Amino acid sequence: MVKRKATALDVARRAGVSRSAVSLVLNGRATGNVTAERQERVLRAAAELDYTPNSVALSLRNQQTSTIGIITDDIVTSPFAGRLISGASRTALARGYMVLVVDTEHDRARESAAAQQLVHRQVDGIMYATGSLREVTAPPAMLTLPAILANCTDDASRLQSVIPAEVEGGRAAAQLLIDLGHRRITLLTGTLSSPAAPQREQGYREAMEAAGLGREQQHVHATGWDIDEGYRAASCVLGGNNRPTAIVCSNDRVATGVLLYAAAAGLRVPQDLSVVGYDDQQNLAANLVPALTTVALPHAEIGEMAMSMLLDAVEGTASAAGSGQAGTLHVPCRIIPRASTAAVPAG
Repeated sequence: MVKRKATALDVARRAGVSRSAVSLVLNGRATGNVTAERQERVLRAAAELDYTPNSVALSLRNQQTSTIGIITDDIVTSPFAGRLISGASRTALARGYMVLVVDTEHDRARESAAAQQLVHRQVDGIMYATGSLREVTAPPAMLTLPAILANCTDDASRLQSVIPAEVEGGRAAAQLLIDLGHRRITLLTGTLSSPAAPQREQGYREAMEAAGLGREQQHVHATGWDIDEGYRAASCVLGGNNRPTAIVCSNDRVATGVLLYAAAAGLRVPQDLSVVGYDDQQNLAANLVPALTTVALPHAEIGEMAMSMLLDAVEGTASAAGSGQAGTLHVPCRIIPRASTAAVPAG
């Protein structure tokens, strides 16, 4: 037999107070309206009866559903940025919100329809999140309620964004190698269609300049993002006599290609060549041989911070994220030192 769920009236009867007093206490409005002694009785009665307020009734009273919509391009169906959704979901749940996640697979029509459906379902706010850093056009429906962007920026500068500090990440990767004594450091860049590539290159060049290594000592090789492109690039930059002693890669997959070529060419990593990746891709970077030193993209932290900012806007403790107040928060990218880097080889 299913036990009947306790009601606010049951709590009132056990505590010996009115129904309205129970409502004031459990909704945080008791100060000045209900004596401390009666507040204690209400709380004790609610605990004894295992009473929880009716969420539907609360939604009707507060005109909020305690639900947040998340629109993604391909995060749900790809293995690379799932930690962003996990971070956002954990933050929402800790503050009493549920999330609805819609993956649009880069389809603009589905994206617009998803935003409209979430608004019609009366979500309290919307987060738009992308698997890789890029500029986006936010669906118009997002502008009608609190909204925020995660791992992307608004092409019309209408919405707040939370993105990785890519310049800082590129600088940290080069600085790690400089600190190890390397001076011949080559950067394998990704395609310039991604804003991450020029930002990481900027960081690399800033670190090299600060170390007294001018443009003539900065070697940048346009590569791409995949393992085969990393292999081909390595065959070019490591084939000559004046080969680099260290390589910074556009991501961990390119670094994998570099490691494969180095092994085929008889170069030992890190004794002959140090290699730094980027992303700290799950199930890849830590499992390579040698384990890959890399720059971690802070996907979980981006999800957590973006969701926290969105909920602050929903709850009125911060300016509404979708009210035309654009701005960008940069989340630091951490170096993860592993076995693929070492001091510059002697001689």
